[in-house]
Amino acid sequence: MSEKYKVYGYRWVVLVVFMFINLTIQMLWITYAPITGLAAKFYNVTDLQIGMLSMVFMIAFVPLSIPVSWVIDTYGFRIGVGIGAVLMGIFGLMRGFAGANYTLVLWSTVGIAIAQPFLLNAWTTVPAKWFAAENRATAVGLITLANLVGVALGMVLTPILIETMSIADVQLVYGGIAAFSVVLFLLLVREKPAAPPCAPGDETRALMLDGLKHALKIKPFWLYLFISFIGLGIFNGLTTWIEAIIRPRGFTPNDAGTLGALMIVGGLIGAVVLPALSDKQGKRQFYIILAFAGSIPGLIGLTFATSSALLFASAALMGFFLVSALPIGMQYSAEITYPTPEGTSNGLIQLFGQAAVVFVYIMEAMKTSDGSFTPSLLLAIGLLVLSVGIATQLKDPQKGS
Repeated sequence: MSEKYKVYGYRWVVLVVFMFINLTIQMLWITYAPITGLAAKFYNVTDLQIGMLSMVFMIAFVPLSIPVSWVIDTYGFRIGVGIGAVLMGIFGLMRGFAGANYTLVLWSTVGIAIAQPFLLNAWTTVPAKWFAAENRATAVGLITLANLVGVALGMVLTPILIETMSIADVQLVYGGIAAFSVVLFLLLVREKPAAPPCAPGDETRALMLDGLKHALKIKPFWLYLFISFIGLGIFNGLTTWIEAIIRPRGFTPNDAGTLGALMIVGGLIGAVVLPALSDKQGKRQFYIILAFAGSIPGLIGLTFATSSALLFASAALMGFFLVSALPIGMQYSAEITYPTPEGTSNGLIQLFGQAAVVFVYIMEAMKTSDGSFTPSLLLAIGLLVLSVGIATQLKDPQKGS
């Protein structure tokens, strides 16, 4: 290795702390999903109003994504992510103190939602600052893993905690965890190492606006944006309505928590295994196709399963494949849009994914009179098939590009 660049052990401290704050905001996002019916009774509102506590994250992301990417690319991820972390800590605590007042809970959630793009849009920026090029998809996979752990914890812990605590007290506990993660970030995270982790040509990126113009001229990037819109839309829809989806089939909130956790556990394994294989083999397109194609049997099982065993197995299978598409696709996009800043390409992917909140609305609107989500789940299966077809048009980036 040339003496001009070096990989530092401290990169793991930066990555782990960044993973922790991402984990925390995902807990704050998903906390109401496994207890939709119980939360509606607690706040004396409808299921849709509880669903709004998840959807507001996606709604806020759409107008904020590009400005936040500009902040990250212009001032660095420590300042950009730091802004988001502080907002998350403050409003996370406020949501707990709001008690049973739904209006205050909603506005506190809006504050947390504003913080989210500052964290999500730095997923590829942190590995680019601290990790060698051949390890970046793996690093993004680990960040994805942390997000999944946050979702899993929110899914599993919330139904358990409300057996002995009020919903407001559970939110206060989560807010305390958020505040702790903020302190760790501010104390431990540095912007960049003393020497870059790769050759200067592999690190230099264009200015944000120039990079944005460049990225939007690349056809394969547009294709990936479209399939990320589908993939993240389906994932967000399933997690938002998870309890309502299985309720008509006689399953309980605890079943919903278990289902969500198993989907995430599958995703955890997939987000580690498949990006690592993608890095090792230097192939992106094959693994993106595999991820979307492999998700289809799992979603079919989620749609029709009436036994716990089949439902849970389907969730794990779908999670393994669908979740792994995100870190691979983000690194693929960073490579094919070079020299667009990683924060910009990352932010556009997250923007398209969060704009898929429209699919979350569609799922609720397509619900049958008896509460079944089957029509929208069949639509999701068709969209996954379409995504596989589109992914066949992608091409791996050229070596050294």
